[in-house]
Amino acid sequence: MKNVLSSLVLILLLFSISGLAQKENNEKKWYKGNLHTHSFWSDGDEFPEIILNWYKSNNYQFIALSDHNTIAMEEKWIQVRSDSLFQNSFNNYLNTYGKDWVDYKRDSGKIMVRLKTYSEYSQLLEKPGEFLVIHSEEITDKYEDKHVHINATNIQRKIDPQGGNSVAETMQNNLDEVLKQRQETGIPIMPHINHPNFFYSVTLEDMIALKGEQFFEVYNGHHMVHNQGDSTHISTEEMWDQINISYIKENKPLMYGLATDDSHNYHKKGHQFSNAGRGWVMVQTDTLSAHSLIHAMEKGDFYASTGVSLTSLERTPESIVVAVETEPGVKYTISFIGCLKGETETKELLSVDASQAQYKFPKDLLFVRCKITSNKQQENPIENMKYEVAWTQPILISN
Repeated sequence: MKNVLSSLVLILLLFSISGLAQKENNEKKWYKGNLHTHSFWSDGDEFPEIILNWYKSNNYQFIALSDHNTIAMEEKWIQVRSDSLFQNSFNNYLNTYGKDWVDYKRDSGKIMVRLKTYSEYSQLLEKPGEFLVIHSEEITDKYEDKHVHINATNIQRKIDPQGGNSVAETMQNNLDEVLKQRQETGIPIMPHINHPNFFYSVTLEDMIALKGEQFFEVYNGHHMVHNQGDSTHISTEEMWDQINISYIKENKPLMYGLATDDSHNYHKKGHQFSNAGRGWVMVQTDTLSAHSLIHAMEKGDFYASTGVSLTSLERTPESIVVAVETEPGVKYTISFIGCLKGETETKELLSVDASQAQYKFPKDLLFVRCKITSNKQQENPIENMKYEVAWTQPILISN
């Protein structure tokens, strides 16, 4: 009898430990990532491994190398440019990874290098639970002189530009191909609209016309994308609010806002280059996997940032509470921006100079989001966006 009781106690203890471990494993964490990155596979100026290692070394947990109209699976050789900058870059690449890894040949004084494919560079750099490389493509299309770029994150096979008879139709045709692949494969593939103000190619009306899109870049770190608009074009942030006012009227899912690098330049730094480290997303989920990250983002469990970090972001049916990860000597302004029922514009509903704030939803609230601005300047800003910012995702209020 004593042995039976001891066995029962042991079994219960094991179940208890197992349950505790499962609870700990299911706890959600914040994962930092960039969903828009370029390499030598298209118009970036660095090898994929060097780029990925930079992000990995700078505390990112996931990266999407999203080169134009390629998924980096074919064989591709590039010629190393003759100037000393790129010759030194190649030597650094060779010294870092060694001759057993780097495939290159010299021909008539020229250095030719075979680019590593997605399967090669991801296998080299990934580390389960710590760093993830997501297979991606920037589907790059055009209508007349207008640029239509859509990223497909976690893509399974290459999608060629689909074209169309207008900007809106071109966007929708490409978006439909991404959603079709998702449906056919049963794998979550996340499309997002890139830099609508790039050459002012995509208008608010084009965005409003979309069907099946949940994401766009409210901030893009490229130096030519005009996040802030100009005297005749609205900013991407204003566009974001107007899209959601329209989407709610049409019973469409809310549009969520991303911050991305759109990095191309890794050797020269400054406001006239598209550098790494300017914009990212922080996703709250229980597992570092493409499936888990995408499902969390589709629920709005993330925020976009150019430097501000949050320690807490809590949403209840009655309110939203935001807490900032503070830095010594840095001040923060937390603004709640939303639209009231029956109105056609958003406005600042509450603003506090603090590191933590709560906004309780009034009965006539349609939706609300939060913007946190610090007085700390970005290390390498573009446009006139000098200070570090974070944007939470809009919340639709159901009364």
